[in-house]
Amino acid sequence: MSARVTRADLSVAEPIAEFAEESLSRHGIDAAAFWEGVSELLRDLAPRNAELLRVRDELQAKIDAYHREHPGAPDPEHYRGFLTEIGYLRPEPAAGDATVTTTDVAPEIATLAGPQLVVPILNARFALNAVNARWGSLYDALYGTDAISRDGELAPGDGYNEARGAAVIARGRELLDLVAPLASGSHADSTGYCVRDGELVVALASTGDGADADSALEDPAAFAGFTGSPDAPASILLVHHGLHAEIVIDPSGRIGAGDPAGVQDIVLESALTTIMDLEDSVAAVDAEDKALGYRNWRGLMDGSLTEEVEKGGRTFTRTMNADRVYTAPDGGELVLPGRSVLFVRNVGHLMLGDAILDPQGGETPEGIVDAIMTALGALDDVLGSRANSRTGSVYIVKPKMHGPDEVAFTAELFGRVERLLGLPALTLKVGIMDEERRTSANLAACIAAARDRVVFINTGFLDRTGDEIHTSMHAGPFLPKGAIKSRPFMGVYEARNVAIGVDCGLDGHAQIGKGMWAMPDLMHDMLEQKIGHVRAGASTAWVPSPTAATLHATHYHEADAFAARAALPQLPADSLGTLLAPPLAGEADLAPEVVQEELENNAQSILGYVVRWIDQGVGCSKVPDIHDVALMEDRATLRISSQLLANWLLHGVITEAQVDEALRRYAGVVDRQNAGDPRYEPLLGADGSGPGVAFEAARRLILEGTAQPSGYTEPLLHELRRAKKAGAR
Repeated sequence: MSARVTRADLSVAEPIAEFAEESLSRHGIDAAAFWEGVSELLRDLAPRNAELLRVRDELQAKIDAYHREHPGAPDPEHYRGFLTEIGYLRPEPAAGDATVTTTDVAPEIATLAGPQLVVPILNARFALNAVNARWGSLYDALYGTDAISRDGELAPGDGYNEARGAAVIARGRELLDLVAPLASGSHADSTGYCVRDGELVVALASTGDGADADSALEDPAAFAGFTGSPDAPASILLVHHGLHAEIVIDPSGRIGAGDPAGVQDIVLESALTTIMDLEDSVAAVDAEDKALGYRNWRGLMDGSLTEEVEKGGRTFTRTMNADRVYTAPDGGELVLPGRSVLFVRNVGHLMLGDAILDPQGGETPEGIVDAIMTALGALDDVLGSRANSRTGSVYIVKPKMHGPDEVAFTAELFGRVERLLGLPALTLKVGIMDEERRTSANLAACIAAARDRVVFINTGFLDRTGDEIHTSMHAGPFLPKGAIKSRPFMGVYEARNVAIGVDCGLDGHAQIGKGMWAMPDLMHDMLEQKIGHVRAGASTAWVPSPTAATLHATHYHEADAFAARAALPQLPADSLGTLLAPPLAGEADLAPEVVQEELENNAQSILGYVVRWIDQGVGCSKVPDIHDVALMEDRATLRISSQLLANWLLHGVITEAQVDEALRRYAGVVDRQNAGDPRYEPLLGADGSGPGVAFEAARRLILEGTAQPSGYTEPLLHELRRAKKAGAR
């Protein structure tokens, strides 16, 4: 535990005080006045935060009692009346009251559509990679993944595979024909690119008469600029659906030397936005962890964050990319951002933290402290360079809010932080994560509660299902995870999010997003499936890596998300009723072999994730599943897995003995999967000497799952990670 200092009537962890006061001094903000303001803010808002959590518990207790009295699938009309009576369902906002009015929003958020990365902010290397993923090599993404078959002659091999390279180039030319089709012919036949009188001219291979032909673009506006000389450009910049694609020309390069047009690569504008995460993808349990996150955020905002990287036998310093400069068609200068526009995801309302202790020595709401410190870390940008906040805004994603009162509280908190730091009103914008059932059921009212700050809504299967299970825990046993995803409520949930967002006027003000592709090594499958997010009207969707962002960017050229919204079907007449129907299992859904397979899958998944979280402080990583397929895991994954098994345990589908047997058996599997990690500690202890803290965490998450607030995993994880760090076990 870090040393502490007294500021106003607060006890502040030394690394937090140092971070804050360094930031304050840069902008001439009086430290004493700041800490007095922090004390006043906490005195006013911490009790309100606690009251919101009390309401959560009270509503859940009433819902639990209802399901005990009315087991099984509830009668829709009676159930809705009950939820309305207890205040769980709120009235729809009056016409216009939920219309979004947010201003000063970056075009990457308000008017453009493209991929979004989510990155643990405690890892500087990951953060820098994500910032720089605004642009990515299509050739590298295709060649280095299974996006193109790795079978037979296309297998990569030890050296450069010419056949695979040719397949990559062919796919690249297909994309160019989509992005900037020629008036005649195809980019596949290009032998050269040049600029004449401000227009792009493409030389095409002879069609048989011995003379090459020239073609213009079908739409001259698709040509956005170039670098180098007009007669021999080093690159050609194209634009389509608002996204840019750059043809890199280098006849001396390994690829360009063999290309008739000298094309060395195609670079795509990829991750338009990135969420720097202080929540689900990190294991931040104390003031030291939080201070590291705040410092990394400030380093991203002032441009100073760097990381020493060893790659290919050499060491270099990774920094943030500069903007990209081109010559526009009219001869002027065109400057495009070289970096992804950054959000920061704060934690929700639930947890208390030791960064700041109140006058009685009690921990204070972590979400309130996050809002203060991340806004403070953004001052170098919003009051200085504006390299990220070009419109003078700070973008904060706020997760795990339950209903409109909690959103309204966040909006009030942001207003108080603005006044504390002397920022203009509405500088702090909010992203609302539609991942809790009470928010889904009251989404328009949630948007109305922050309609002058909203810049983002999205959906997420994992947390949304975890909350679905916990909310209806006592109704009966739930379906296995895979079956839940295909139930009507999930499709309605996804469709309502987009439809309500559009009805509330998010177009031109905010993103409508979809969830993560969780299999970072399966890019072929991602290319086949994730186009569905764009066709569903999502202007962004989460991807697990910069490479995945580049591949997913091709989807935004294939389909126009904003046009897709206009063509979406109307919601079903009783979409709310469908949304509120819990996906319970029937007897036929829970055959013994199905139950055993699901138990084993979830036990292995929980162990594989928790052992890294507890023992090493890794909040997000590629965790092998039971079949050794790498999945991107974070706390949302853990929540759904542990809640499902807790539900089955409650209803007698499985027993505690079965849980223990599965955990012990799959501890050995997880140990094997991590055998190459020198820092790894066996789950059952060295030589089976006894279960470690991580094994205890996995077991308690299941056995105590029904008692966890909203089914969240943070209370147990934080408790046991702190114990591990302190060497108490």
